[in-house]
Amino acid sequence: MESGVVLEGTALLCTPEHDLIVSLGPFRGVIPREEAALGIAEGVTRDIAILSRVGKPVCFTVTSLEEEDGQLRPLLSRRSAQQQALAAMLAQWRPGQVVPARVTHMEPFGAFVDVGCGVPSLIGVENISVSRIPHPDARFRVGQEILAVVLDLDPALGRIYLTHKELLGTWAENAAPFRTGMTVPGIVRGVKEYGAFVELTPNLSGLAERDPRLTEGTRVSVYLKAILPERMKIKLLVIEPLPTLNTPQPLHYFIREGRLEHWKYAPPGCVKVGMETIFGD
Repeated sequence: MESGVVLEGTALLCTPEHDLIVSLGPFRGVIPREEAALGIAEGVTRDIAILSRVGKPVCFTVTSLEEEDGQLRPLLSRRSAQQQALAAMLAQWRPGQVVPARVTHMEPFGAFVDVGCGVPSLIGVENISVSRIPHPDARFRVGQEILAVVLDLDPALGRIYLTHKELLGTWAENAAPFRTGMTVPGIVRGVKEYGAFVELTPNLSGLAERDPRLTEGTRVSVYLKAILPERMKIKLLVIEPLPTLNTPQPLHYFIREGRLEHWKYAPPGCVKVGMETIFGD
């Protein structure tokens, strides 16, 4: 067990002191609370980041070996492994790079994800999809493996900023499967005086006339009256409410690898500007 080498084992339990006990071959290693996650010692990470690791794989380095009752007990550091991984990511990743991530928990303002070795990052709710959602749980579930795009890197603060909506396609890519005259399911994402915005895909919405049956989150069937690429507009007619789905729909990624330099949501010739993301170096 060479010091500094990143290893992986399963967290068997968490003690009342919030130390993690880890299976390490014939040994049971200990990750002291202060070494169990980045930010714990500084008070910026909550202890749920430790408790939630029980029963799951954790990365760590061996810091020392102690003898207790005639048995060797490895002392481990997950924080050290995370620091190594974060340093490598900050050195090697670039804005626009597509990276894998796993959703760890969600708040109204965004989804926290693990980008590898327990290194945390945040996808702001405004960057999850083009269609506006009230909470990340409308799009993700905890434990879900997703893809994300590096939005920015801050080596001084040791932070990685992510976005997600660019991977879900442009207006034209999302509108391509739809035809005028189709009836399809959708979800009401906003109700205004002039009508209701209905999500057809995470990156595509249309506008229906206001209907007293509609509230945000209502699942409905809609008739496609018109598709207008030059105005980036889809006119809808609500047919009827549908049963609510308890889990988010599977995500379809139009981009799964590589590095983006520029992403533009609006189709060519559209009079509207639309969303645009330019990724720096």
